[in-house]
Amino acid sequence: MSVYRSNKQFYAQLIDDISGKTLMGSASLALKELQGLSGIEQASKLGKIFAEKVIEAGHAKVVFDRNGYLYHGRVKSFADAAREAGLKF
Repeated sequence: MSVYRSNKQFYAQLIDDISGKTLMGSASLALKELQGLSGIEQASKLGKIFAEKVIEAGHAKVVFDRNGYLYHGRVKSFADAAREAGLKF
């Protein structure tokens, strides 16, 4: 699971490193229910939604790649929400 954050949006992808393919992705920009929220609230809700999709697809355990971002703020909020939703990493 890889994350990317811009100044205003947050993105997450589930990637299969062996085959080099992206299995699924989600972004705060694409979800209308996240518009108008603060960055940390967006990341938290996206973490919960994304974790539920990943678990539903049969991947309960993943490796978390934060792409060099500090484990702080939106990245931490996303990871904590994903863990609370049942994703293991």
